[in-house]
Amino acid sequence: MRVGLFTDSYPPFINGVSTSVSMLKKALEQKGHIVYVVTVGQNALKYDYDEENRILRIPGVPIGIYDYRLSRIYPLKVINQMKSWKLDIIHSHTEFGIGIFARLFAKQESIPLVHTYHTMYEDYTHYITKGYFNKSSKKIVEYLTMFYCDKTARELIVPTEKTYRLFKEKYHYDKPINIIPTGMDVTRFYKENLDGKMLMNIRKQLKIKALDFVIIFVGRIAEEKNIPFLFRVMEEVSKEVSNIKLYIIGDGPDKQKYEKTVSESKFKDKVFFVGKVSFDEMPYYYNIANLFVTASTTETQGLTVIEAMASSVPVLAIDDEAFRSVVINDLNGNLFTNESELKKLIVTLYQDRKKLERMSTQARIQAEHFSLAHFAESALDVYRRTIKEYKNRKTFTTAILHLFKKGKR
Repeated sequence: MRVGLFTDSYPPFINGVSTSVSMLKKALEQKGHIVYVVTVGQNALKYDYDEENRILRIPGVPIGIYDYRLSRIYPLKVINQMKSWKLDIIHSHTEFGIGIFARLFAKQESIPLVHTYHTMYEDYTHYITKGYFNKSSKKIVEYLTMFYCDKTARELIVPTEKTYRLFKEKYHYDKPINIIPTGMDVTRFYKENLDGKMLMNIRKQLKIKALDFVIIFVGRIAEEKNIPFLFRVMEEVSKEVSNIKLYIIGDGPDKQKYEKTVSESKFKDKVFFVGKVSFDEMPYYYNIANLFVTASTTETQGLTVIEAMASSVPVLAIDDEAFRSVVINDLNGNLFTNESELKKLIVTLYQDRKKLERMSTQARIQAEHFSLAHFAESALDVYRRTIKEYKNRKTFTTAILHLFKKGKR
């Protein structure tokens, strides 16, 4: 099958969508399918086509939100390049920019379109509105989302039941919805597959001592990730666990503000900001940790949770639908509802190392459920069904038009 993945975010950019699309490409290719990617490039003027890896990067302009860029116009040479691919299916991963291009190209070339909804946009409108007109902006986001997903895509893919319920219960979406969690190459996070010397060097760089109890958070440093929640818990935990450390890995608009908060706090020697880490180095940073924590309620799936578990790191996550199907209490981690619960969980696991070790083993076992092979097969099932229904509908439409023309004679 010849598949076109259209996305506004793709490596070297690092975020959940980027990871999901790159993993899907890898998973499909491992099964022998030919996969092309259309995405936004760093250059605002130059088009770039990597023929060997089949990646077309379209000029993009920054929009002021993280590293995101919106694509510009699409010249004839790009259209002709894409026509030469002879795609069987288009799979879009964004509602805007490249996603609009996917919709137009699919319609123009009569190619069936599948769409994955990755982002709970209603949780991010504050970046545009700056606190004003929040209610109306959420309605606009709902309208735009439904316009793209309902009027264009033949089938919708969502990563979790949380997103499924959004479409069914709030948006009243009546087309097929497929829940397909993002798969990943979990083996790249296994400690035995890492360079031991490099792992030791990173521990030295971060000044981690042999007896330190290390907790990590991985993600954007921004309001919606609820990071101050973790600060407050660390302040309380550090009163009982003197050798505890929290490393925050990532970058974002609130990094400087949070660094200032920590520098002026009583726990300034317990919380550290690592900054951005490359895709290839991320497994090493997970493997320095005893625990992974997140208090974010804006995730659709939470890929960092799966990455942590693949690294044999138990997860402590806030009780949110995005995590309930992944984190199983007292098996591979725990869910919490408030600060005191998280504090108690951390202290308990610090004191009970046998329990921590059991959870560590189970975390890795659970991560194996998100293999690339399963991810690819689930997506292919949707593709095959969509192509078949599209062809049947096209045949039916052609037959009706033929009868109509015959009747007019």
